[in-house]
Amino acid sequence: MEKTTLNVEHLCASFFTDHGEIRAVNDVSFQVPKRSIIGIVGESGCGKSMTARSIMRLIKYPGKIVSGSISLVGKELTALSETEMSNVRGEEISLIFQEPMTSLNPVMKVGKQVREVVLLHRRVTKKEAKAEVLRMFEKVGISEPEKRYECYPHELSGGLRQRVMIAMAMICRPKLLIADEPTTALDVTVEAQILELMKNLRDEIGTSIILISHNLGVVAELCDYVHVMYAGRIVEQAETFELFDHPRHPYTVGLMNARASLEQQQTVLDTIPGTVPNLAALPEGCSFAPRCAQCGGRCHECVPELTEVLPGHFVRCHLAQQGV
Repeated sequence: MEKTTLNVEHLCASFFTDHGEIRAVNDVSFQVPKRSIIGIVGESGCGKSMTARSIMRLIKYPGKIVSGSISLVGKELTALSETEMSNVRGEEISLIFQEPMTSLNPVMKVGKQVREVVLLHRRVTKKEAKAEVLRMFEKVGISEPEKRYECYPHELSGGLRQRVMIAMAMICRPKLLIADEPTTALDVTVEAQILELMKNLRDEIGTSIILISHNLGVVAELCDYVHVMYAGRIVEQAETFELFDHPRHPYTVGLMNARASLEQQQTVLDTIPGTVPNLAALPEGCSFAPRCAQCGGRCHECVPELTEVLPGHFVRCHLAQQGV
């Protein structure tokens, strides 16, 4: 039996501009085991969302997938036609965007928007589709589902709109759900409810989840495995407890140190000096070297390989590979 829902191998995606090729996703490889939740973390501009859009085949001109493999339960997505891929989206793989207000049609009632997904992928009547939507509304914790079914997006709170988006993404029970910063615009109470909901849906439906987030606290609580991205590449990957207990890449350590800590009662948070480099003009060698206080001569000369330094713990860093 297939134990892996998604297998990404050496994925590269670029944008071709007047200033040259911009490699937004650079040789990215990872797996999503069945019924697991993996996290992809990193600063803005590191390639997290572009990786998600590449998996969904949603990169448009002047961008394209240059090379690599994206296998969903043995089905090679890069080999599918656009029509075939359209059938996969929503039914086998779904994406929750950051802000539901920009993803929902403002002039169409939310219930009908979710119903359209059912009608597109299932041979059912409109009445049967509506009944399925109402059941899913209840499952995702939308009170008074009949009433909410007839609401327009602007008539719902941010938390309810996000629940509608989750209902839309889960209505066809996809094998894989990609959640791209799903709680960014929500307060902490609603955020906790949404995250608990996603975990429950994973347990009930068996869907695997990719959670893209900048919130390390959320990732630590929810995810089984974590991938840290920087400048389009994965620089560290490990099981969650291992990564948080023993981060090996200087960038990961910097992210950890930048977290707010109630125990330490910090008044000023640590920061990583500098910014993410321009992907059109990456520095020679390790992309993080200009921001790294530990880097040496070799770091500026060649790009480190992603190497297993401990069982299941991979790091793209010359220093970590040397045990520094």
